[in-house]
Amino acid sequence: MSKRTSAKHKIDRRMGENIWGRPKSPVNRRDYGPGQHGQRRKGKLSDFGIQLRAKQKLKGYYGDLTEKQFRRIYAEAERVKGDTGENLVGLLERRLDALIYRAKFVPTIFAARQFVNHGHVTVNGQRVNIPSFRVKEGDVVAIREKSKQLAIVLEAVSLAERDVPDYLDVDHSKMTATFVRTPSLGDVPYPVQMEPNLVVEFYAKN
Repeated sequence: MSKRTSAKHKIDRRMGENIWGRPKSPVNRRDYGPGQHGQRRKGKLSDFGIQLRAKQKLKGYYGDLTEKQFRRIYAEAERVKGDTGENLVGLLERRLDALIYRAKFVPTIFAARQFVNHGHVTVNGQRVNIPSFRVKEGDVVAIREKSKQLAIVLEAVSLAERDVPDYLDVDHSKMTATFVRTPSLGDVPYPVQMEPNLVVEFYAKN
């Protein structure tokens, strides 16, 4: 199972932040952007630039979703009653690949997408291979029996750098995770500050 290392590192460098909190992020060594012009002095960002950066950071965190995918999720968050920014985070966290990553069944969100694609996951006993599948409260996600001893799974479970959030009930001995509730922004263990309110402002103006 390939790890899209270069893509992850490019996103970190582009944002200028270690958005997944990984110890090997190049931002830990070089806090400037990638490419030959990456070290040029950074000018002050405009309001548009700040909002765009917030959108790119949140979109990149979930495996660098396409703009079409992200805008569709945003449109749904806008339709639901309540705070649009909070709704957006809740919908992103309900993606099956995000849950697999949060439960520490795989080491990265990129690996989670591929892991689901390859048919290693069931939801309520049914095999699901769509990373964007949306889980509901009470759904039980499990790693298929034949996949439990994969090196990528054993590596992820032993990672000390991430904790499982309390909106998931995870049993690593059985490799199951129950989605207890839809989280709010404050519940989600982002390693860097995410600002969905700026994403809302971005789409309101563009």
